[in-house]
Amino acid sequence: MAETIFTKIINRDIPADIIYENDHVLAFNDINPQAPTHFLVIPKKPIATINDIEPEDAEIVGQLYLAAAHIAKQNGFAESGYRAVMNCNPDGGQTVYHIHLHVLAGKPMGWPPYQNNLKQQLP
Repeated sequence: MAETIFTKIINRDIPADIIYENDHVLAFNDINPQAPTHFLVIPKKPIATINDIEPEDAEIVGQLYLAAAHIAKQNGFAESGYRAVMNCNPDGGQTVYHIHLHVLAGKPMGWPPYQNNLKQQLP
């Protein structure tokens, strides 16, 4: 897998506002937040897309969600709620090919996320 911006953040080659780290994952604030709270949780092991997750990666993927829940509790928004989503490939909105969990909080989230856009696209 080619080196990505996330690999550079893991290696500390470029700065990031890191909010959590353990042996398996790293979490940092998104540089283009889409909610009052928006951070990414990434595995330290590079995995390009959801489609590239292997059975032996199940524990690492679980660590992404455990970190998100820990950060949510620590920052006081676990009870009010948050969204945790992972995009896959271009149509799914993935722009960095190193899996990452987006965690968004601090405002009510609607569903579907792009209601106005969907209404315009439907016949």
